[in-house]
Amino acid sequence: MDAILKRKSIRKYKDIKIEDEIIEELLRAAMQAPSAGNEQPWEFIVLRDKEIMRKITDIHPYSKMLLNADVAIVVCGDESKEVFKGYWVQDCCAATENILLAVEDKGLGAVWLGVYPMEDRVNGLRRILNLPANVTPLSIIPIGYPNENKEAVNRFDETRIHYDRW
Repeated sequence: MDAILKRKSIRKYKDIKIEDEIIEELLRAAMQAPSAGNEQPWEFIVLRDKEIMRKITDIHPYSKMLLNADVAIVVCGDESKEVFKGYWVQDCCAATENILLAVEDKGLGAVWLGVYPMEDRVNGLRRILNLPANVTPLSIIPIGYPNENKEAVNRFDETRIHYDRW
């Protein structure tokens, strides 16, 4: 519960390298996500190349923090792995959230950058990352050691809860 309740969006990072072992742990957390029919349609691209990250800032208007992140993970869905069409989105969202929770647990900072369903972002990333036609980028997660102090926000709102019917 701690990681869930303390998770926040961090957009400023220190110039400290994240060890490969930690990145692997984040990816292990991602792949523990539930998926429709256990299809696991996700694919992950780990970015460390600053020139690729810079190119992404040209096609994604809210991605400038990539320039200061040590690493980023692009979460993609492989539609060719689907039996239950369209569920790749939910599956990859669950994987994205697992990464964000693991980031919080590790004392790192990250933010969810939405890509899908914005066609210009999807097509731009496909071009930059040389993605095959059956693979669609869902999100980008810049990750680093936080260089800003933010408190988590309590988002619990009992007025959004309904029992048995609206």
